[in-house]
Amino acid sequence: MPYDARVPRWVRSSSRQCSPQPHCTPVRVPAVVLTRVALGAGALSLALLASACTGDAEPRPAPPTSSASPSASTPAQPRTVTFGMFGSKEEIGAMRGVVESFNASSTTRKVKMVTWPDHESALDDILAGNVPDVFLTSRIDLGQLIDAEVLRPVSLLLDERGVDFGDRFSRDAVDAFAFEDELQCMAYSVSPMVVYYNDELVDFEKMERRELEVPSEKAERWTLEQFEAAARFASRRGDVRGVWIDPSLAGLSPFIHSGGGKVFDDDDEPTSLAFSDDDTREALSQTLAVLRDPTLTPNRKQLARATPLELFKRGRLAMIAGYRNLVPELRRAPGLSFDVISMPALDDNATVGDISGLCISSETQVAGDAADFIAYAVSDAAVEAVAATGYIVPANTEVASSDAFLAPAEQPEHAEVFTNSIRHMVVPPFVADRVALVDAVEPLLRRMVTAPGALDLEQITEAIDEASREVLSPPEEEPTEPSESASE
Repeated sequence: MPYDARVPRWVRSSSRQCSPQPHCTPVRVPAVVLTRVALGAGALSLALLASACTGDAEPRPAPPTSSASPSASTPAQPRTVTFGMFGSKEEIGAMRGVVESFNASSTTRKVKMVTWPDHESALDDILAGNVPDVFLTSRIDLGQLIDAEVLRPVSLLLDERGVDFGDRFSRDAVDAFAFEDELQCMAYSVSPMVVYYNDELVDFEKMERRELEVPSEKAERWTLEQFEAAARFASRRGDVRGVWIDPSLAGLSPFIHSGGGKVFDDDDEPTSLAFSDDDTREALSQTLAVLRDPTLTPNRKQLARATPLELFKRGRLAMIAGYRNLVPELRRAPGLSFDVISMPALDDNATVGDISGLCISSETQVAGDAADFIAYAVSDAAVEAVAATGYIVPANTEVASSDAFLAPAEQPEHAEVFTNSIRHMVVPPFVADRVALVDAVEPLLRRMVTAPGALDLEQITEAIDEASREVLSPPEEEPTEPSESASE
């Protein structure tokens, strides 16, 4: 089979647009199906990317063009494109500026923005049939959205508008929205889990002078042993604790994957978690030796008074794991000096995270206008406006490497850790009812990580897997026999 035939259509078509220039190398990677201020109209009206590379310059921004023209003699009402999103008030405010700028560029169509209070409300509304023409979603919901048949694939529509899937967007993020050789939604942001640390409590230079295990200066990788050494170094001061990792599927998954274990029994159609797998148990055994150490982690009294995040903001906890959306809140914490580093590695680098995408409704009557808006929303200038809020890691690689995201004058110093960690993200399989799975297993996960006393790892991992099967592969109900009639 020719190599080109094994590459998804949106990669092939985008690659062919590139001329053989040094700044426009076609990317041919086999797909792997693996989450500051609103700018005015003038600042963003030049944001839509040109479709092809030219000699030695980046594509020049151009205003979006209408997909259809009204009659010259009969004024027409602008076509309405509804756009739904959720997020922080700062993200929504910045995106509202993007919408206003897009609207200012045309008199024939207008985007009307609707918002949801959170991700769960958005999913519930969409599955109930209230689907905007364009909407923001999380990759973890993709399976449910496909099953509900509410998506119109975007690959051909965006390719026609010159969106460069190959060179200007994170390959991992784009491929995560692939299904059956179609790009279901356009990747917008991607947020890998990283470790936030208080750099006054975890002072790597001082640790190195004391000949303790420390990561390299680039902070691209550190081991579980170095992670433990940092937690112990920080815990030497009074009631300051070294580390807190949330006892959840997301919190433990990076350690399991890094140690060669697996979280689910199958990457495509899971029927159970795989915590009782031998490799998974070994990875958990090494990890829990740190996370269950009462001298390193907050005790029950501390957690009764404050959340781990509050303890971190107050300087009473040295390290927590989290996503990019913590950055604005931590920047506002008085007196807090913090930085980020990748998740610790047992064997290989690994992390988890969320990817968000912009989707088009299968029922939209304005597909061309909807695609125009997505192409505009993922352009450099539009993404920069939202990235400047500090909440997202752009899937647009040009913006992710720019000062709009890296913010060199602000914390964290090593913001590139977020983008460097993307390639190590493990994207979980589709789960029909993820909330039910979390509800079923997380009480057991909390007991495994936080319960005092001796731990029977074999028993509790078997219990976790058994609880997961009640959701992932519940026993089929036997049909009931019809009762015999009492009368002849």
